[in-house]
Amino acid sequence: MPAPSFPNRPISRRSVLRGGLGALAASAAGGSLLTACGGDGSGGGGGKELSFWNFYGPSDDGGPQSKWFVDMTEQWNANNDVKVKLRYIPGKDYLNGTTLQTAFQSGEGPDIFLISPGDFLRYCNGGVLQDLSSALPAEAKADYLPGLLEARSVDGKVYGLPMEIEPLAMYYSEAAFTKAGLSEADLPKTWEQTLAVAEKLTGKDRYGVMFETLPGYYQNFTWYPFLWQGDGTPIKDGKVAFDSPAAVQALKFWQDSIKTKVAPRKALGDGGGDVVSNLGSGAVAMQQSGIWAVADLRTKAKNVKYGIIPLPTPPGGKPATDLGGWAFVANSKGKNPEAAAKFITWALGSTDAEGIERQRQWNTVVKTNVPPRTSVQQAADAKGAFAEGVLKQFVGEIAPTGRPEPRFPPEVYQPIADAIQACQLNGADPAKAAADAAQRIDTFLQTYQGAPIS
Repeated sequence: MPAPSFPNRPISRRSVLRGGLGALAASAAGGSLLTACGGDGSGGGGGKELSFWNFYGPSDDGGPQSKWFVDMTEQWNANNDVKVKLRYIPGKDYLNGTTLQTAFQSGEGPDIFLISPGDFLRYCNGGVLQDLSSALPAEAKADYLPGLLEARSVDGKVYGLPMEIEPLAMYYSEAAFTKAGLSEADLPKTWEQTLAVAEKLTGKDRYGVMFETLPGYYQNFTWYPFLWQGDGTPIKDGKVAFDSPAAVQALKFWQDSIKTKVAPRKALGDGGGDVVSNLGSGAVAMQQSGIWAVADLRTKAKNVKYGIIPLPTPPGGKPATDLGGWAFVANSKGKNPEAAAKFITWALGSTDAEGIERQRQWNTVVKTNVPPRTSVQQAADAKGAFAEGVLKQFVGEIAPTGRPEPRFPPEVYQPIADAIQACQLNGADPAKAAADAAQRIDTFLQTYQGAPIS
């Protein structure tokens, strides 16, 4: 959407990164903030060691995903003067904590880090993302699937390279269905059926269904498909559109799952995306999660029999899922932004055989995703990665109904998160929660000046 103009005032990167409601509006800069997204490399250029913060490795368990990060970094370090040093931050702290935000507020942000589309504008508008375009070869740029780079770009400049595509589905336990006397014919297709079947699956030590209950970008990410199914959206044509029947019914659906006690108020393990600790342990019978759970179950709960189905839809609704996926980004104010950009484009954008194989390994061997690049998809297909089972279902049935994860600044994300929490766990009236959130978003949009919201 076009950025509205408003008076000249100095911007504080700290206030933008903190992202409280109205923080950007209260301190927004005159002139377009689009220039803030592109770093000028003023952080230096002579740094010989770059810090890379992530939630994969080197982890204590030394699992396949941790090893992939360690091996990738060691390969780079063996062939380059500027070294990369990994710093592991546990997933819960990285996804739902303030570790990154606090570091940037104090001027101590990492040189390289991971962000989701949902958190892109926080750092873009904060002026701390390095433009990767000059380090990204044309053939690499053309290799990415349509729309993926655009979600991490502003004004034609690329600020992040996606490492994966992660559609969401509903996982179900075959053992739980059998124990409850249910069959494949009982797999729910609608919201109403989901609650009814979940009731039959709920017992003394098991809930029938589970959605994420921990507030954060991940919870919003998992809730958006239910909004989209009713043709709802938070922002349309640059104006707030959250106060809608689609938003109200989506909020009510999640609320009803808690109110009827067929869903837990708190997930086990690392939260709603952790299928092993929840569905895999027998604590829930159905669980919304992403394609990554296939690898997790294969590695940590190989004896669990399960299947997947598309996310259920409301009356008159249409199938929808959210296409998430993390991206590597560089700190434009870091020790050596140019070297950081080169590392990122080498790690994720290399089009030689070695680079394609590295990406195939990440997306189909150590982790399960839909590859974001055409060449990697072709290499995966040649190995039969999506030829059968749930991965075939993800690629053939689930992913085609997906939309890219929205990139909302904190001042848009937070009112939505508050509405979800208020309805899901605190019994708030969905209509009032949607209206209150819409009012807060509208107030922010009146003075927003930054990268386009999408």
